[in-house]
Amino acid sequence: MVQAFPYAALLPEQTQISLGNLSGSSQEMTLTLIIIEAIIMQLIQMGNRARFSTTIKNHYIISSKNIFFFYRSNHHTNIKIFEHYTDLCSHLLSRKDIMDSLRNKKFELLFLDVTDPCVFLIAEKLGKQFVAFLPSLFSIIDYGLPSPLSFVPGFGSSLTDQMYFWATVKNFLMFLDSFMKKREILSQYDSTIQQHFAEGSRPVLSDLPRKAELWFVSSDFALDFPHPVLPNTIYVGGLMDKPVRPIPQDLEDFIIKFGDSDFVLVALGSLATQYQTKELIKEMNSAFARLSQGVLWACKDAHWPKDVRMAPNVKIMDWLPQTDLLAHPRIRLFVTHGGTNSLMEAIQHGVPMVGIPFFLDQPKNMVLVEAKKIGVSVQLETLKAETFALTLKEVIEDKRFKSAAMAARAIRRSHPLTPSQRLVGWIDHILQTGGGAHLKLHGFQQPWHVQNLLDVLLFLLGLTLGTLWLLKKMLVTG
Repeated sequence: MVQAFPYAALLPEQTQISLGNLSGSSQEMTLTLIIIEAIIMQLIQMGNRARFSTTIKNHYIISSKNIFFFYRSNHHTNIKIFEHYTDLCSHLLSRKDIMDSLRNKKFELLFLDVTDPCVFLIAEKLGKQFVAFLPSLFSIIDYGLPSPLSFVPGFGSSLTDQMYFWATVKNFLMFLDSFMKKREILSQYDSTIQQHFAEGSRPVLSDLPRKAELWFVSSDFALDFPHPVLPNTIYVGGLMDKPVRPIPQDLEDFIIKFGDSDFVLVALGSLATQYQTKELIKEMNSAFARLSQGVLWACKDAHWPKDVRMAPNVKIMDWLPQTDLLAHPRIRLFVTHGGTNSLMEAIQHGVPMVGIPFFLDQPKNMVLVEAKKIGVSVQLETLKAETFALTLKEVIEDKRFKSAAMAARAIRRSHPLTPSQRLVGWIDHILQTGGGAHLKLHGFQQPWHVQNLLDVLLFLLGLTLGTLWLLKKMLVTG
């Protein structure tokens, strides 16, 4: 979410990916830039020329630490953060040199990373068709998927797709709460719209996502719950898939030391890893000491507390080749923060998981992992060495977790096309057909009460009550 205003323009012969304004540190930028790089590489392989450029320097800097606490904070704090985002948006739209330069490029199609809603205003200002990419299922934008509340759990509800009555009530109430909060956040952009769009042509921000020719969602039904999907919604989870390479010899030597016990991989993501507390490191280290497996832990040496003695079976490194280690035949368990791409990689190689979700979509992702029986989630606030060690041993020793992970792997690998091939293929389809009108539901243009047949129900109710009233009157007068 920190990479404010990223967007890309795709042409049949020359592809230019331009990011409007990058607000935030390199750690937050890394993930989305890697995904964009994967898309660019696929375009190149299909015969396109690609160029990557950034347009302006940072206008505001929002530090990693602030973002970390932002995602674990209350709604009031979120509103304050989005005030900065709207300032960034207004600043970019006011840069006539940038906007004119983009218009002059004569792009046929824009590729929007919709982490920040401002990208829709950029596309509207340029008057261009666009496709949208959702890096995770966390979004303040409604991207149009039908979501029956009776079996599609809302974000943050911690529910599965199998809901009893009170769970459905909870899901409905959380949907209303989420709807009001999202509406309040999007209203922050009203002043920006009034400032940069002429009266009479001012868009409604919540309506702009409906203009997307395609929606690309970074998920996969090997992980996600089944739910209704529209023709213009394409699941492309696993864009970061890459060939497996041999691991460095020092890591191989470490793994061999533990013989048939094998090893556990621990990687909690760059942002979460940076802000692991001393207490968390101490409890996790104590839990790992109780395992017979070796533990490879992505943890910077500078962050390790000086008064905590590292367990003899633990090896920490600033960086680990996660994909290659997940593909290693001796891996027994993956301890993860629950990020979408990490889960996709683990499923790709059939590795069971224990998750410690921190923020954003991670808690929801771990609900999916538990529902699919491929892992267990541990709450950060209540993590203690003894219970954490028991959880680790349970997932390692219970063969049902490994079996479920291998089943998910089979689903994940059964697609005839790779995620990047699906993405680029559909973009090519849109370019060849001149848009995705043939994939969009007319229902998007209907008011919500028409979509949900409330007008029909009210009409029938009125007709029924009117008929009963007439019958009663006739009986009385008769």
